[in-house]
Amino acid sequence: MRQLAVSFVLIFTAGWSSAFEAEAVARFGPSDSPQVLRIISTADIAFFEPMILSFLASYPETTIDYTVASSTELQKAIVEEGETFDIVVSSAMDLQTKLANDGWAQTYNSEATEALPHWAVWNDMLFAFTQEPAAIVVSKTGFAGMPLPETRNDLINLLRQYPEVFQSRIGTYDVRQSGLGYLFATQDTRASEIYWRMTEVMGGLNAQLYCCSSDMIDAVKSGELLIAYNVLGSYAINREDREDFAIILPSDFTTVMLRTAMIPSNAPSAELSGEFIDHLLEKSHGAAVMPLTNPELDLTRVEPSLNRIRLGPGLLVFLDQLKRRAFLSEWESAILQN
Repeated sequence: MRQLAVSFVLIFTAGWSSAFEAEAVARFGPSDSPQVLRIISTADIAFFEPMILSFLASYPETTIDYTVASSTELQKAIVEEGETFDIVVSSAMDLQTKLANDGWAQTYNSEATEALPHWAVWNDMLFAFTQEPAAIVVSKTGFAGMPLPETRNDLINLLRQYPEVFQSRIGTYDVRQSGLGYLFATQDTRASEIYWRMTEVMGGLNAQLYCCSSDMIDAVKSGELLIAYNVLGSYAINREDREDFAIILPSDFTTVMLRTAMIPSNAPSAELSGEFIDHLLEKSHGAAVMPLTNPELDLTRVEPSLNRIRLGPGLLVFLDQLKRRAFLSEWESAILQN
């Protein structure tokens, strides 16, 4: 068998082959294979690589081109640019649902998809292969002598009690830029009105805004932040340096995102796409190859307060332009106070 080749190219501008902006590109497998599977995904290369390598162990003659993009850039690539990918993987469930609902996905059915629980599949087009909670990540060193918050009320009280400690040292998503951040924020408001009160308190302390979970976790690690709110727990739990911070699943309610995969309507290698979907589902629900799910991040302990986001057209509500503008206006008033 030919030696497995892996190459990485970092992309920082939009000028490589189309107008959408990719964050990184990697190629796995033989460099000269005529059988190429193109994947566009919001998941970092390091987190998705184990699944790719396990697939190539069964399909060694396949080359996989893996492109990382934000959820908004992914949307642009598919809808505006008409890019041809074989698999689309996204954490932004609302945008992924919109793609499928608007005719950008094809149906697929197999034993693996039929074995999924009802909440993990939508219209035979979207297939969930992870459950990933939104967590609060805090610096253990920075919280020395202070209690760790277990609920959002605890967090609010803590911020009010120690404003000088947390000034400019709280981080969360910039929901104007992050599709996942917007999804988490809108789902928070559906679950409880406490979100707006908490956002106003954070805004009063000059909360720092980020594009993604990895950057927030890095900032907690470096000491730039003491708290990061709504971080993907899956990203935090799989860090080698996770002993430096605590990962809290709020006991009032824990929002859980389903990362989904779909086969685009214009996929060049639809049959191979189906093979990859089956492999993805069988491994992630069975052997737990995918590191985005981790048994240490035990959702059963917050089961009574589990707020699993549901796949389906209900996710499209906050994508309505009027509702989106109204939400972002209220969010900006709360968070941008300085």
